[in-house]
Amino acid sequence: MKNYRVAVIGRTGKGNYGHGLDVVWNDFPNCKVVAVADENEAGGKAAAERLKAPAVYTDYQKMLREEKPDIVSVAPRWIDAHHDMVVASAEAHASIFLEKPMCRTPAEADAMIAACERAHVKLVIAHQMRLSPAVAELRDRIGRGDIGQLLELRSRGKEDARAGGEDLMVLGTHAFDLMRVIAGDPQWCFAHVTVAGRDMEMRHVRAGAEGIGPLAGDGLAAMYGFTNGIHGYFGSTRNDDRTGLRWGLDFYGSQGVIQMRAGMDPAVYALRSNTWTTEKAAWERVPRRPGAAGQAGANNRLVADLIEAIEHDRNPRSSGYDGRWSLEMILAVYASHRSGARVRLPLEDRRHPLA
Repeated sequence: MKNYRVAVIGRTGKGNYGHGLDVVWNDFPNCKVVAVADENEAGGKAAAERLKAPAVYTDYQKMLREEKPDIVSVAPRWIDAHHDMVVASAEAHASIFLEKPMCRTPAEADAMIAACERAHVKLVIAHQMRLSPAVAELRDRIGRGDIGQLLELRSRGKEDARAGGEDLMVLGTHAFDLMRVIAGDPQWCFAHVTVAGRDMEMRHVRAGAEGIGPLAGDGLAAMYGFTNGIHGYFGSTRNDDRTGLRWGLDFYGSQGVIQMRAGMDPAVYALRSNTWTTEKAAWERVPRRPGAAGQAGANNRLVADLIEAIEHDRNPRSSGYDGRWSLEMILAVYASHRSGARVRLPLEDRRHPLA
């Protein structure tokens, strides 16, 4: 295998190093972390120590110029700098492993993808569930008709303290990515956003946490239209149960239901019943396919696929195009609510609907 020079960008105190997007490289003997960039000098030194990186920078642009990496982990959870970091990495001719959500606006996503296309580099989004053995199993079961004709998909966010707009942005990105894995690209969205049970208005808009841009609403419901008459639903509403245990997706078919509860190792359950009740059958736990577990296993699958995509010059299986689609579905909620009508996807206006 080819050897790769890897650089890691983190932001201690502003999203840190995401969900393991730094240490994943320790599991790949053909990948050497040559440098870390962190505006927080102490944080950068700590990261360099755990990654055995010989160089530390406080300026990621300087790092890119001097180290000339093949791959860059853009690791911070805070997304306000994702656009600049990805574009700079692409212009340095490095492929990118990017923490989710992708960015703040469709315009930013367009610019990031265009920069990668110009430089002919790959962009992978850390949608860890997309490549999980559980998702592969449920996709195969739905594809071979285990629950009959697929009719609809339903998802809820974690509905913890972030319920509503923040839940939509931070965790909805996973849900919408998985909807597309099963149902393809959506054609439209129709949505309603509320604050304390009443219609959200522009006076309710606030700056979101973790640099995610404008947010509003503590409750929302959205409907998406896919091809072949399939509909998808996403909801997140502040309520008296904040355990997050409903977070996931349910797939309803003419002959049964498949439920997936989200996480690095999603749990999947199947019910073969055309009444969608236990009147004719019982719920069964779907056996887990072999594959490394946990955050490390999920990230390893994404990195292995990135390397293969580079070497075979193909799109990664969790690409920037996929990340942009999730963002389209997220922001379509606000675009539809503000217009009071169904909106077409992709969005025509590439600005943030709440800006």
